[in-house]
Amino acid sequence: MKLPAFFIAHGSPVLALEDNEYTRFLERLGQDLGTPRGIVVFSAHWDSPEQLITVDAQHETQHDFYGFPEEMYSLTYPAPGDPALSSRISELFNQSNLPHQPVLGRGLDHGVWVILKKMFPQADIPVVALSVDSLRSPEEQYTIGRMLAPLREEGILLLGSGGLVHNLRMLKQDDQPESWAQEFDAWIAKGLESWDLPSLFAYEKKAPHVRDAVPSYGREHFVPLFYIMGTADAGRQAQLMIQAYQYGTLSLNCWMVD
Repeated sequence: MKLPAFFIAHGSPVLALEDNEYTRFLERLGQDLGTPRGIVVFSAHWDSPEQLITVDAQHETQHDFYGFPEEMYSLTYPAPGDPALSSRISELFNQSNLPHQPVLGRGLDHGVWVILKKMFPQADIPVVALSVDSLRSPEEQYTIGRMLAPLREEGILLLGSGGLVHNLRMLKQDDQPESWAQEFDAWIAKGLESWDLPSLFAYEKKAPHVRDAVPSYGREHFVPLFYIMGTADAGRQAQLMIQAYQYGTLSLNCWMVD
């Protein structure tokens, strides 16, 4: 069965410890999806000018953050890798002449394991992590995602992990969203629901409040959206599954594309 693909906001790492509307949604989503043959994640926390692919048979857990509760540093997500799946991804990239490199021993960053710990807590499904390149054009990012579309018909769940509104310098003490964050999310939602690629690809010029929603230092959190959209180029359908906010300026949403 062809699996849908998803853009999932990972918010703050403490999401791994929280029990709220959004984390319960992720738990239900994982249950609804059953047991994919493998999971491939484009992570905002692996930003590289070269396309990189994990090739480990077993992953370590990265604690790539600081200043959080001590409990965070004891959390693990010991998911296996899948070298055969990594090779399949390499094959698809080769077919489109995309330069790429295997990476051994990197481990899973929190952009990957925080959401997977909620969705698939047993950590028994093979995971392959992929880098993003925040300096590529949206068209290029979309095209790279499209290269991996065949995996959706091979039992592989494709995810993009990031955050559409992700401004760490404007965090609030409460979760009440800023109006500008809501307006930006609404503009993105309109573009996604109509699959308006010309507008979305030009989001840096057209989207309201884009400098606050996608600050120059945080573009890598937004771009997994384009990679994951590319995997659904054949169908071009998008559905908002949930919309919430964390600390006012971190958008917690999940978009399903098919």
